[in-house]
Amino acid sequence: MKDPFGRRIDYLRISITDRCNLRCIYCMTPRGVKPFKHKETLSYEEIVRVAKIATSLGVKKIRITGGEPLARKNITHLISSLRAIEGVENLSLTTNGILLERFADELVKAGLDRVNVSLDSLRPDIYKEITRGGNIKNVLCGIEKADKAGLSPVKINMVVIRGFNDDEIGDFARITLKKPYQVRFIEFMPFGAREIWGPEKYIPLNEIKSIVEKIAPITPVKIRKLGPALKQILGSGPARYFRFDGAPGVIGFINPISHQFCNECNRLRLTSDGKLRPCLFSETEIDLKTPLRNETPDAEIERLIRLAIEIKPAGHNIVCESKLNYLRPMPKIGG
Repeated sequence: MKDPFGRRIDYLRISITDRCNLRCIYCMTPRGVKPFKHKETLSYEEIVRVAKIATSLGVKKIRITGGEPLARKNITHLISSLRAIEGVENLSLTTNGILLERFADELVKAGLDRVNVSLDSLRPDIYKEITRGGNIKNVLCGIEKADKAGLSPVKINMVVIRGFNDDEIGDFARITLKKPYQVRFIEFMPFGAREIWGPEKYIPLNEIKSIVEKIAPITPVKIRKLGPALKQILGSGPARYFRFDGAPGVIGFINPISHQFCNECNRLRLTSDGKLRPCLFSETEIDLKTPLRNETPDAEIERLIRLAIEIKPAGHNIVCESKLNYLRPMPKIGG
């Protein structure tokens, strides 16, 4: 499947819940986000049906997101069902890691390939403040268990916020000197809680990278030289990867603001309430839930998926001065 700009669309991100067991301050207000009612959320059967049709059109990579996907019951059943779909070459999940230690072995048995863990501080007190009560020990134990269970390479995503956690950039980068993880630094985007966002908190990629380079020189990663645990996935997403000489892990930079990578975007997003979004930064959505529940033939669902690709914009117009004016909070879209 190619969109009007020649981009091959082979990646579907599926949010399975808008509920989360944390209340991260840049994502939501202290009151949280009013959750969808149970009947508003797509069932696992509906999700699998969409995934089957999407893979028949060329989708090869599926990522499960939330909210916190591990908070939804029987998630291993969904993973095993998605794994059984012919054409799914990579199946992954994004999590805050709180429940990861408990589920890691089950996720592997169900067929999950790897995990991305959102982690914005390594300091217990700062982490607790950011998440409004989270215990970082649970996350760190979860990361270690995921690696041992075979959910590798484990990716750790850090959203860098000036005056908030930017003094930990070096600490995160040094993780790759000891562990075979992918530590990815993500530019803070005008998305989420209005109380936190401000252009003065934004740090561009070049500044983040310069802080990392104060530790030691980094060089671009050449995929052919990587070991089997790291050569997977690199180059298929927006991150650009580097490494310290001799380090077992790699460092990634994701910079949607300073260096827009829309010309390489290969994804669609399915929200937990059944809306297909061609672009994260656009409110344009195509309703799949209604036809799914009206016994609509697969051909019509296929047409709607193709329509989403046809209307995928060339790029977003988000800059660091942008105001928060989006209708949906992030948990309602999916990470």
